[in-house]
Amino acid sequence: MSEKRKVSFIGLGVMGGAIARHIALAGHELTIFNRSPERAHKWSQDNPGLAHRIAANPAHAAQDADVVITCVGNDDDLSEVVLGPNGVFRMLKKGGVFIDHTTVSARIARQISVEARDLRIHCVDAPMTGSQIGAEKGTLTLMCGGRDEAIEAAHPVMEAYSSRIVHVGKAGSGQIAKMANQICIAGNVAALAEAVRFAQASHLDMEKVYEAISGGAAQSWQMDNRWQTMNEDKFDFGFAIDWMRKDLGLSLDEGRGLGVSLPVAALIDQFFADIQALGGGRLDTSAIIKRLPKKGIK
Repeated sequence: MSEKRKVSFIGLGVMGGAIARHIALAGHELTIFNRSPERAHKWSQDNPGLAHRIAANPAHAAQDADVVITCVGNDDDLSEVVLGPNGVFRMLKKGGVFIDHTTVSARIARQISVEARDLRIHCVDAPMTGSQIGAEKGTLTLMCGGRDEAIEAAHPVMEAYSSRIVHVGKAGSGQIAKMANQICIAGNVAALAEAVRFAQASHLDMEKVYEAISGGAAQSWQMDNRWQTMNEDKFDFGFAIDWMRKDLGLSLDEGRGLGVSLPVAALIDQFFADIQALGGGRLDTSAIIKRLPKKGIK
């Protein structure tokens, strides 16, 4: 690591908690904040000695910080913690760095970037991919929007928990790239669900089928990581259907604004809605297979 920095992390969920741990282990001075205080205290107890302090609110977290990172839920959450009365931008100093890892609309990313520019704050929208496993291993991919100098300023901290940092373009571009990513994931997992049910109904050896098809053009991260668990009806692997529907909603809204048709994404979004209606919104996205009946499977 190059220079030790004062880094404040806001949002200690499944992804954020793991990222914050990597930041502290890289030698940065870490401040944490979570809107549910109990989660911040539990994180501190589970990771003794890693948090320099627990902030009382986002503005308090930004006080004296060199870098503030957010990983919250949606547009409204992000607006509150950054632009609200006790938001980050009330206290983050000129020349400070703001990095957002939340998947949100390009609109809010651009709005925050304009506010940051006026305050002379470096701003990066950097949604991520790589799943809970990637967060825990520190191998996330970050797709970044913002000015060149902002990406450069953020890079020394982001490299503590990512293996790939891609500067996609201007403010909001990271969010657009993440939407494209989610469209691809939705298509992959929906097709994989059909392939699993098809092979099951044919009474094939599922391990042999995987061995046969995973080395060619059908191979994907979803296949490598979810073929076996879908076959075993296990659906507790991180990214929930509720969150995927939020992300697909952002993609579909952006597509309408661009005049771009996304018929496959729209259809799969409704498939995920079917699982939500069955009470499976908190299951991971591979639970999309539950809407397909098992045929001839004991």
